[in-house]
Amino acid sequence: MPQRFLTSWRLPVSCAALLLLGGAVGWLTGAVWPCVTMVALGETVVLLSLFRHKSGPMLQSSATPHPDHDRLMTRTRRIASRLRDLRSAAGTLPDAVVLLDHSHHVRWFNHAAEDLLGLKRPRDRGRVLADLMRNTDLSDWLAEGAREPLNDVTAPGHPNRHVTATLLPFGSRQRLLLARDTSHLTRLEQIRRDFVANVSHELRTPLTVIHGYLELLDPEDVPELAPVLDEMRAQSKRMGQIVEDLLTLSRLETQEHVADEQVQMAPLLASLRKEAEALSQGRHTISLDVATAHDLLGSPKDLHSAFSNLVSNAVRYTPTGGKIAIRWADTEDGARFSVHDSGFGIPAAHIARLTERFYRVSSSRSRDSGGTGLGLSIVKHVLNLHQARLVIESETGKGSVFACVFVSDRLLDSTRVHETAGLHG
Repeated sequence: MPQRFLTSWRLPVSCAALLLLGGAVGWLTGAVWPCVTMVALGETVVLLSLFRHKSGPMLQSSATPHPDHDRLMTRTRRIASRLRDLRSAAGTLPDAVVLLDHSHHVRWFNHAAEDLLGLKRPRDRGRVLADLMRNTDLSDWLAEGAREPLNDVTAPGHPNRHVTATLLPFGSRQRLLLARDTSHLTRLEQIRRDFVANVSHELRTPLTVIHGYLELLDPEDVPELAPVLDEMRAQSKRMGQIVEDLLTLSRLETQEHVADEQVQMAPLLASLRKEAEALSQGRHTISLDVATAHDLLGSPKDLHSAFSNLVSNAVRYTPTGGKIAIRWADTEDGARFSVHDSGFGIPAAHIARLTERFYRVSSSRSRDSGGTGLGLSIVKHVLNLHQARLVIESETGKGSVFACVFVSDRLLDSTRVHETAGLHG
């Protein structure tokens, strides 16, 4: 009997017809129920026999997995295994990892996050991270959008530890917070600062004594030693300048803000021009262009030091007959102090490292010019304290432009000058 007959409508109809036929025969013979019973029993035996013969192939076909199903299950197991490996690896990272949803609710975090950020599982899962970090630098950073990495801040719950945090996009509208323990780097940096400051202080006194005695020696008394005495005086003076620059850098590095005072730009610019002319001694053409009447809000001493470093560098590294232009002008969102020179220019590969301590594009030329290698480092730190930035543009053989760019909040017009004077008064 074909398989489709067993699963179609013909089977129940045939069974019913046979029962009716058995009932008709029983009615004719006077034994209705015995005939119907015998027909029903016969149908039951036949059906059981048919299904028994078909059950083997039927069960075998239903139990045989489909090839696509096998591939899907294999792929699912492989993905699940890799996810477990990734989660295990993230859990053992020394950096804190926190997975956030689009509303900054905590979805998952590793063991380092419990240690560095003070998170606890399962208590903190599902809570807003900013609420958990309340009254910390991380909370303020998250509230401001966390667009830039947060460097060297106190770890929540650990006043003696410091972290650097970064918020990265992850998946679909999710965020990944990474926090690294930088306590050892902070300690090393503090050791370096203390060492430089202490050594500079210790060197100042003996250098002063040496320089003083050299001044007492008159080359005319010992003509044969005149060149030696001149060189010793020059190097002693240079060493003293290096020590003073190192002390200045140490002070700026530990300083968090400046006392806001009015920095009158007109007399400051005129003073810078006179310094440049004195250093140049007529070897260069020096011009001053003042295109704005704005003054600055900040430290007059520190800003004068920064601007003077840029002007003196331009004089030192510009050949005789070159041009140096000092300019103070407005920009779209602030103002800009710039020094243009027609010197040798700086190769692009060196520009990014110019503000490093003692970094020199040409060691021989820098030493011959009398530079200490610390001027641009001082400029960078002074500008950072004034929320300003140093912009360097240069091309070999065509000169350089060193510019200090200030935001509008640091500018003073006549109205703000009176307000500031009233506050200080």
